[in-house]
Parts: sequence; C-alpha cells; structure tokens
Amino acid sequence: MLLKNRNFTFLLLLFGLVYSGYSQTQNKFLWNFDENGGIYWAVRESQNHTDHIEMSGFHVSVILTYGVENGGLVLKYHLVFPMLRTIPNNTHASLAYDFNSSDLQDVVINSSPVKENPEKFSLNGLLSVNSKANEVNVLHEIYPSVDKAAVIEKRIYKNISGNNISVHLPEINKIHKTPEKKGVYGIYVITARSDKNGDFTLKPDETIEYSIIYSARKACEPAFYVSADYELLKRKMFVDGIHRDLVFESPNDTLNRVFNFAKIRATESIYDTKGGLMHGPGGGSYYAAIWANDQAEYANPFFPFLGNLAGNESAINSFLHFARYMNPEYKRIPSSIIAEGVDFWNGAGDRGDMAMIAYGAGRFALAYGYRQTAKNLWPLVEWSLEYCRRKINKDGVVTSDSDELEGRFPAGKANLNTSSLYYDALNTAVLLGKELKKDESLLQAYKKQATEMKQAIENYFGAKMDGFNTYRYYRKNTTLRAWICTPLTVGIYERAEGTIDALFSPRLWTKDGLATEEGDVTFWDRATLYGLRGAFAAGETERTMKFFNYYSARRLLGEHVPYPVEAYPEGGQQHLSAESALYCRVVTEGIFGIRPAGLSTFTLTPQLFSEWDEMALRHIRAFKRDFDIEVKRSGKNLQVKVLQNGKVFFSEKIKEGDSVKIKL
Repeated sequence: MLLKNRNFTFLLLLFGLVYSGYSQTQNKFLWNFDENGGIYWAVRESQNHTDHIEMSGFHVSVILTYGVENGGLVLKYHLVFPMLRTIPNNTHASLAYDFNSSDLQDVVINSSPVKENPEKFSLNGLLSVNSKANEVNVLHEIYPSVDKAAVIEKRIYKNISGNNISVHLPEINKIHKTPEKKGVYGIYVITARSDKNGDFTLKPDETIEYSIIYSARKACEPAFYVSADYELLKRKMFVDGIHRDLVFESPNDTLNRVFNFAKIRATESIYDTKGGLMHGPGGGSYYAAIWANDQAEYANPFFPFLGNLAGNESAINSFLHFARYMNPEYKRIPSSIIAEGVDFWNGAGDRGDMAMIAYGAGRFALAYGYRQTAKNLWPLVEWSLEYCRRKINKDGVVTSDSDELEGRFPAGKANLNTSSLYYDALNTAVLLGKELKKDESLLQAYKKQATEMKQAIENYFGAKMDGFNTYRYYRKNTTLRAWICTPLTVGIYERAEGTIDALFSPRLWTKDGLATEEGDVTFWDRATLYGLRGAFAAGETERTMKFFNYYSARRLLGEHVPYPVEAYPEGGQQHLSAESALYCRVVTEGIFGIRPAGLSTFTLTPQLFSEWDEMALRHIRAFKRDFDIEVKRSGKNLQVKVLQNGKVFFSEKIKEGDSVKIKL
C-alpha cells in the first residue's frame, strides 16, 4: 500500500526543521566504521567520554563502562550471574557484583606502574582497547564466556621501546564471599584473578599476554578453569555465526552494520537456567525470566528468521512456560515467569498479556515451520484468544488493567495496543489452524472476530488528534501517544496517512525517536521501532527511510552505542535485548514485508527506497529452509527473486507496493 500524502509539502518543511536541529549532532558522531564490519572510536587529545555496553553468555552478563577520563583508561565491570539466585528470589534476584579495573594491582614496566593512555576503542561483539603506556602498546580484548559464569579481559603488552624492558605481572586473586543466608544456594564465591604472574624480560617488538578472569560460583562447587584464548575463540565463533545468517545487504552500510550488531544483542542474552533456555532483557535487572511482551511479542517472532538454535529453543521454552498457567476458569496467565521458571510476577495486572502471547506464539509457530511444534503451541494460542474474547467490552474492544508500560502512562480500561495485537493474533490463528487442519467452524469464528475487531478499533479508537486523522490510545486520551503506530504493524492502514504524519511530526518525534507521549521527554526505543516498522509496512518508504537512517546512525555511531536501548530517563538507556530483535524486524517485516502465511509459505511486500537499486536478505532460516530474497529495480517495477542453494525458484516483476505469495 503506497500512501498518497496530501500534506507532503508541509511535512517536508517540518522534516527540514526537525533535521536542521539534528545535523550538528550527526556531524559530531564519535564512532566510525572499521574495515572488519565493526566500529571504532579514535580518541582525540584531551577528550573525555565514557559509555556502557552490555554483553552476555549463557551464565553471565556484564555491563561494561569504558572510556577516557583525564587521559586515563576507564574500565568498570557490573557483573551479573543469573543462575546464582539471591534472597528474596524475585525478578531482580540475580547475583551482581562490581569491579573497577583501577582497583587492581598495576602491571609494572621498568619499575614504573603502567598508566595507559587510550588511543582507540573498537566494538564488534567484544570490546577492544588500544593504548600506549610507558614503553609498550597495550591491547585489551574484553568479552563474556559463551557458556561459563566468567568475563575475560585479555591484555597483550608489546615492547615498542627498541630496548629490552622488564615487565612485572602482579598476581591478582581478589575473592569475595556472599553471606550464606542471602543466597538461594548458600554462599557464592566471586573472584577476579590473573592467569599468570611474575617477572619477565621483553625484547624489542616482543609481546606478552596477561588475562584477568572475573567469575562466580557456588561455594559448594569447585573452582573452574578458564582459558582466555579458548573463550575468545568461542565468542568470535558465536559472533561470526550470527553474522553469517540473515544477512541484510543494502547500499546503506550503516543499516547493514546496525542490523548485524542488533542480531548479536538479540541472541546473546539467553540464559541456561534450570527451567531451560530463557531469553532475558538484561539491563542489570531482568535475567533468568521471561515476559509476555519482551519475549513472546518482541523477540520470539524474530528468532526463526535468524535460525539460531538457542534463540528458537528459548522461544519454544518460553511459550511452554506460559502454557503451564492455562486453566479452565480463564484466569490470566502471569505477565512474567521469573527465577528460572519457579515463580511468576504479575504486579501490573493484565497488561494485555494474553494478546501478546497469542500474537507471538502464532507468528513464531508459522515461521519456525515445524508441524509438531505448531501442534504443541496451538492450545496456548487457542486459550489466549478465548481469554481475550471474554475480555471484550460492549464497544467490541479488549479490556485490560494496563499495557506494556505497566501504568507508567495512562492506558484506560481498553487500549489500542491490546486490541491491535488480538486482531493480528486472530488472523495468524486462521493461517496456523488451516495448516493444522483445525475445525473449520472455529477458524471461521476467528475470521469473523477479526473483522469485528478491526471495525471496533476504528469505531472506538479512531479520532482526530491535534489535527491528525489517527487514533486516541484509550477513550479519554487527549494527547498523541507513540503506540498509535501498532495498527500499522498488523495490517490496518485506514488511518495510516494521519498516523504516520503524527508519528513523524515534532509533536512526537524527538532527537532520540518517538516520545512516549506528546510533550514528554520519556522515550522507549521499542515504540520507535514499532513505528518505523509500521510506517514501512504501510508503504511510506521515502519519508520513513530518512528517519530510520537517522535513528540507526545515532544508535551505531553516536554518544551511546551500538545497540537500540530501552528507555530514558528510566533505565539509563540500557541495552535491553528484545529491542535489538525489534530493530531486525523493521528490516524483515517492514522493509521486506515478510509475513508468515503457513508453515512453508509467506507473503512478501518489499519497500525499495527510491535511492536504492537493489537490496537482499541472505540465508533466511525461517520455515525450515535456508533461502535468499533479492529485490532489484526494473524500470518502474521491482524484480523479486527467491533463491535456495543459489538457484532461483521464484522470479517475478511486481509494482511497487504490491505483494506476492511465496511457497517454499
């Protein structure tokens, strides 16, 4: 659907005014592209700047603060061990501990402590730091273990003096034991230790390696050995594997790189709990637990396209955890299953969680492509849809206690988000039910309910807001809200023009994306990413791409990099994992317009930006396949090809904005 924008001239003026305020920021980006697909920050003289990044493995997460203060290197570790549970064993009960690198003993060169002056920071799945100090160059590589409760800082010291130098590597063996009564499993032992120590002589150009391992374990278990080189190779293999699957190719290298980075963050934040693999948001607070929005709605529908084994397994596991709470009385499923699956959190009441679960489970089951898994998930989809049906009010929309913002902003007794997700879940259930040969009368009932819900959304939420023909978020809503974008992501386009005008107007769009509410400084990247995905899906490619380019460059190269973030001012813009999955869905579902239509079938509605001649997605792993999509400009049309094993099995010219159905 290509919108005919009657206010295009006016909006171009607005766009110019908005972006004139952003141009200075863009010109001051700290970071640049490196030749290996990553990014680097070359430190200027007298420059002070610090940032933080989260990196994770199956048993650990680290929020690493790094940068330069007064010419010196800053490295601070906030370590989280999700399976070392503390008391009370609630949502936030992961063992956490802080280490500051400056508190550790210094390496000594020619009798003088090493004082490093950082010259370059690099990111590509791990943090690298290049420094000069005394008569050596120092390379730091910092990364989490893929499968151990450890974070490693590997250092390489190189003699650049032209003469022999003496090097003293101190023995580091800091140990902290937690009180027994504060641990679910008793005492925990947290350590920072070096892998070697002693006095050495380095000849000119010689190097020596020295690593510090930060780790934790139960006191009743033996200490475990960590090889810095082995863990580094495993981390690089993980990152390389993520880069090889679901490859986005476009003329815009910024978008390509942000997409690659987002795949890492979306996938690394999976924890090997006693309740199975659990994808967790992170952020220092949210681990070994799942949520109906972050996991079921945001991340799980993405994982089949990437094909990561742990991602798909964590998605299936999350739905099975939610399914444990189905009941014949249709009492709500909890919003969050916490503490490795042994407890739940429901502090915000019904946030529309059953609509989120039905939406995510249906989409995941189709894209995953395995019939038995789809059969296993069907009861959860059916139960959640019935729960929502029972919550429909006299006006035909779904009621809930709150929404995914959990009361931070008003949502009334019925909000646009919940009803839109329910509408999409009904449509997906029809497609999934056909594949599973479910009773036709049930599927016809779902079709009818979807038709009625679409009309109810229009009647109940459709409104003129600040002059825009869009939606009120709830009945008494008088200000524009970011989540007016949700209908666009579920194929409701009747108010697309006014909605997109509102989203990209100065009333909602800020330098950090969409404000949660008109006139408020709060922003959540999840809403911005929904808005961008919906605007692309509605066919407003030209305008949307400019905002998408700006947002992507700011997140990749600006002051706080390299991933989408959670929220501001709350949360300190932590790198919550599911937001990165939502970034990837802007590309797969927005720009390429991929919508699962069966266990081996999808519709494709590509939106090729006018300044691009071609784009492609390589090694898509959905529907139990490995296939590519290529889109090229052909005169006024688009040439669409789908390839498997390098061979074209679908090729067709379509008009811009048209859809095609692909059977693999």
